[in-house]
Order: sequence, then structure tokens, then C-alpha cells
Amino acid sequence: MTSSAQTNTKSTIRDFLQKRIGSEVSFTNEDDIFKLGLVNSLFALELVVFLENTFNITVENEDLNLNNFSTLNNLEQFIQKKKN
Repeated sequence: MTSSAQTNTKSTIRDFLQKRIGSEVSFTNEDDIFKLGLVNSLFALELVVFLENTFNITVENEDLNLNNFSTLNNLEQFIQKKKN
């Protein structure tokens, strides 16, 4: 994945998260969105569905490791791995 595609991936995910949690909440690419309390279990399911639909990937049971979804950087790496 090129640097431009990585930036686009993070931007797309950030836009989705900001719409759901509110634009007044800020977080970095390294912040754990679960530890910050920005994501609960129901929203985590919505995030998985969003990722599958947006990036044309399938999230398998073995992919449901919290570390894959905890930060924007981890999400981008996870999507890159699924697309390869």
C-alpha cells in the first residue's frame, strides 16, 4: 500500500469515527480508541461492518483481536494485511 493509500485509509476511518463520536473529540493515530472510551462493543461491531464494506475485506473470527482495532495505525496495518 502506498503512502497516499495509507493516508487515505486512515482519513476514511477517522472520518467514520469522528461522525460517530463527534467532531469535538480529538485523538491521534496512536491513541487507543477503546482505552479512551470512544468505542463500546456495539460500536466495535459497526466498525467491523464499516471496514468490510468500505475496504472490501472480510474480518474473520481470528482477526477479532482488540489490537487490530485499537488505533488508527493498527487499523490501517490490519487493512493492508487483509488486502495482500
